[in-house]
Amino acid sequence: MQVGVVGCNGRVGKLIVKELLSGNWADKGLLLAGGTARDSSNVPDGCPAMESESELFEKSDVVIDFTLPEGTRKHVNLAAQHKTPIVIGTTGLTQEDEEFLQQKSKEVCIVYAANMSVGVNLLLDLVEKAASCLEQDWDIEIFETHHKYKVDAPSGTALALGKAAASGRNGNLDVLADYERHGNIGSREKGKIGFSVARGGDVVGEHTVFFFGEGERIELTHRATDRRLFAKGALRAALWCKEKPAGLYSMRDVLDL
Repeated sequence: MQVGVVGCNGRVGKLIVKELLSGNWADKGLLLAGGTARDSSNVPDGCPAMESESELFEKSDVVIDFTLPEGTRKHVNLAAQHKTPIVIGTTGLTQEDEEFLQQKSKEVCIVYAANMSVGVNLLLDLVEKAASCLEQDWDIEIFETHHKYKVDAPSGTALALGKAAASGRNGNLDVLADYERHGNIGSREKGKIGFSVARGGDVVGEHTVFFFGEGERIELTHRATDRRLFAKGALRAALWCKEKPAGLYSMRDVLDL
């Protein structure tokens, strides 16, 4: 499979290119088709630069996208147009964006995950299970930390964890989420899912889901210490896409969780 990388000079894009150029994925059937970048002179060494994103989709068997929401919408349209499967790791997508992915997935295979890490996707399952087992008296709080350059908050992973917790309680995160606390807010509302955010330094990503009970608490934590795990997860998803029918899939599908 020829893999195209949009935003190949981005934080994760560079790592995906590096992984493919290392030859470690050739035995598994993945090769680098090329990449695109806003500044074509800034394409990583060894990565064939495509003249346009349309050309990249035309020449690739699968395309990986870790860009920005406005770019991802354009790339999904190109994926549908060329019938090229796309793996999306872009964060900060809105509910409207996700509905757009759902609509376009009728035309092409889309794998979308706020986090491509194997560990995080296992954590999603654990959080949903814990939420389903614990009564409403257990308060759920989600705390996440990322590097100071991250522009969206809470992180896509934190929101995914919130959705998993809400799903475990047969609820809707849009109704249960509590994103802002400031001033005299009164006592905590039963059943709410709280979010706390920290930004600083070069933290790759840390997420903890707290379940606070009376006299005890449970903490489920994932810490990412190397951004390469996102690249490896995306490539695993790209390989999984081969000959898959049109549809919207997640990393939990890729990992058979």
